[in-house]
Amino acid sequence: MQTRTIDRFRDWFWRPPRPHGESLQDRSVSNLELLYDLVYVAVIGQASHTLAADLTARGVLEFAIVFGMIWLAWVNGSLYVELHGRQDGRTRFFVFVQMAILVLLAVFTGGAAADDGRAFAFTYAVFLAVNAWLWLSVRRRDRPEFMAVTGAWLVLMAISIVVVLVSAFLPPDPRLIVWAGYVVAWLIGIKVLGARSRMFEFGVRPTDSMVERFGLFTIIVLGEVVIGVVAGLTAADQNPLTIATGLIALVVGFGFWWMYFDVVGRRLPRPDRRAVATWILGHFPIALAIAASGAGMVTLIEHAGDPAAPAETAWLLSGAVALGLAGMILTASSLEDARRLSAVYRPVERALAAGAVAALAVGWINPAPWLLALLLALILGALWLLALGAFLRADAWAEAEEESHAAQPAGAAARTTPDS
Repeated sequence: MQTRTIDRFRDWFWRPPRPHGESLQDRSVSNLELLYDLVYVAVIGQASHTLAADLTARGVLEFAIVFGMIWLAWVNGSLYVELHGRQDGRTRFFVFVQMAILVLLAVFTGGAAADDGRAFAFTYAVFLAVNAWLWLSVRRRDRPEFMAVTGAWLVLMAISIVVVLVSAFLPPDPRLIVWAGYVVAWLIGIKVLGARSRMFEFGVRPTDSMVERFGLFTIIVLGEVVIGVVAGLTAADQNPLTIATGLIALVVGFGFWWMYFDVVGRRLPRPDRRAVATWILGHFPIALAIAASGAGMVTLIEHAGDPAAPAETAWLLSGAVALGLAGMILTASSLEDARRLSAVYRPVERALAAGAVAALAVGWINPAPWLLALLLALILGALWLLALGAFLRADAWAEAEEESHAAQPAGAAARTTPDS
């Protein structure tokens, strides 16, 4: 009896990963995945804190590069569990290993563009090596028709490990150039795989849990806006003008939430490889913009009494809103709903583009901090009202909410299945 129990435990604890083509359409995001995502709060928070202290063009560029590396790490880790993970000991073990590495990565993230760059690179390379081993274990179980896409992904991983390791031995400026090339190469690689590899379509099937996972990461970066407002109010004199500026700035974060989740969130991309790749990539500028805006909130509130916001802060916040709206246009273009409800999405996408231009105009005018935040919040609010009107005219406003509620029983059931 004891031997049988040990055998059953061994079989459960070290089950092999699900190969490509065995995506679970009715799974829901597990508690383990939620905890994994929360670790990124610490990593992104360190990067945002560094940007808040250095709102220069160089500081923004360094933040974008480091954030790009963090986002790509999250995509790799998240897609593995979504496509191949199980509710077994093996998946749990390796996800906790990744979380431990990410905690160490967070320690070096704040100074990644300076003195801690070498330690950041070594830690990041270890994270990539763990992920590469996990993807290799999938390839060993894949059917022949999936070998091409898995092989291409592993080649990208192997090259990435070498490049990041080499960057550890470079001076800070050349290292940043290498990291920028790494981020751009991965973004292009995902797009090329989506455009050229038919196996990408079979291997990366969009599911409700995948949509939920990207939405949860968006919520994580939205938390940086809240943290930025709190940090700004804590550092400044808490007078009525400062508090009012902070609360108005908070509404900008709320506006991001309303726009994302009502226009592109909780909606499946079209089930073809190009649309899925575009949908994944479209989330990068959205997440980058929201995280950057959180860093800008600090100095905006600290200068609440000034006749104009610092120029760097004004451009960062207005540029972040414009970039976030551009990312929503890109993401919306890949949605199944964008094809089905083209009469809704066409005018909404045009409005998003106009809103991005208006946000940049606000940064160029650079009014008082409270007015700058108010104008950006009004732009986001006006866009949401326009989207609301378009959905109501098409009698499609309640569809996403109804589909979300309808999916809950299936999701609850999925949590009880061994392979979810």
